[in-house]
Amino acid sequence: MTEYLRIGLITRPHGVKGAVKLDTLTTDNSRFAALDCAYIEKNKAYTPVKVKPCSYTDSSAIVQIEGVNDRNAAEALRGSFLCVDRQHAAPLPEGRYFIEDLIGCECFDSEGVYLGRLSDVMIRPANDVYEIKKEKSTLLVPALKKLLLSVDVFNKRIVLDKDVLSEVGLYEDDEV
Repeated sequence: MTEYLRIGLITRPHGVKGAVKLDTLTTDNSRFAALDCAYIEKNKAYTPVKVKPCSYTDSSAIVQIEGVNDRNAAEALRGSFLCVDRQHAAPLPEGRYFIEDLIGCECFDSEGVYLGRLSDVMIRPANDVYEIKKEKSTLLVPALKKLLLSVDVFNKRIVLDKDVLSEVGLYEDDEV
């Protein structure tokens, strides 16, 4: 399991005093009100930073990062992720998982057929969509309770209901 968990993607500067806008990657944006210490992930390196939350909405947050005092410094962070370490992560309810823990899970259908490796989780308004890659094909599936028979992030294994998968799964051929 990864040590750091992404909670937001820095999308742009906000104002001229170094604040940044985040597209949040958490289900509870009120957690930004209590956020103090975080990490900037850039080029697979993690730099600890002090954070002062300014405001948040359902899908974004504005934060001030200590030492980022002007628009140019904020612009340099565009495309970076704001992360927390695992010990300071908000606890998840039963049946919920951190995206970083899902990535890399081997996926199988209910009859044991290997479907591929989960490579991405796309956050969508109705439900998340899992991207499962195998060789030259990609399978897209909604993260539905009726589809997910078991999720074992410790053993990196997900089992999908074969019947439900035939109804909701979408295969893309990367060679097309």
